[in-house]
Amino acid sequence: MNAPTLPPAVAKSREQWLAWWRTRAPRERLALGTALGVVVLFLGWLILVQPALRTLREAPARLDALDAQLQQMQRLAAESQGLRGASAVPPAQAAAALKAATDRLGDKGRLSMQGERASLTLTGVSPEALRSWLLEARGAARVRPTEAQLTRGPQGYSGTLVVALTSGGGAP
Repeated sequence: MNAPTLPPAVAKSREQWLAWWRTRAPRERLALGTALGVVVLFLGWLILVQPALRTLREAPARLDALDAQLQQMQRLAAESQGLRGASAVPPAQAAAALKAATDRLGDKGRLSMQGERASLTLTGVSPEALRSWLLEARGAARVRPTEAQLTRGPQGYSGTLVVALTSGGGAP
């Protein structure tokens, strides 16, 4: 079996390197070999071992975060299925539920009904209060947001939120 032949330029460089190596004293060869070994080990650590160790160290936290996201998505999917299966609320009952939710906002929320749509005007409503209103509106009145023009300021959210009352069997 013949050894592969090197290109002439590589073969010449190899011969020059070997000639240089042979002129070194045994102690110098040992020092250079040791230094080369340390560099190879260091590069092996940087390229092969360290990334694997970092992955092993970070994996449990990332898995926990992904599990939490999965559980939240499953909760939202179950809630969505529940809302899809819920029967439609009569318009009068939906309007009463929206009015009750808006009354809890106090003077920071004003509701106006226009047929199958309701418009909520907000002035400095806290994020928790807005979330509570949306949850109650979605659950009790079976409405869905269609438009939102909200800005967040130091006092809370201000702007307009338009919701559509469902007329069929549940949220679309």
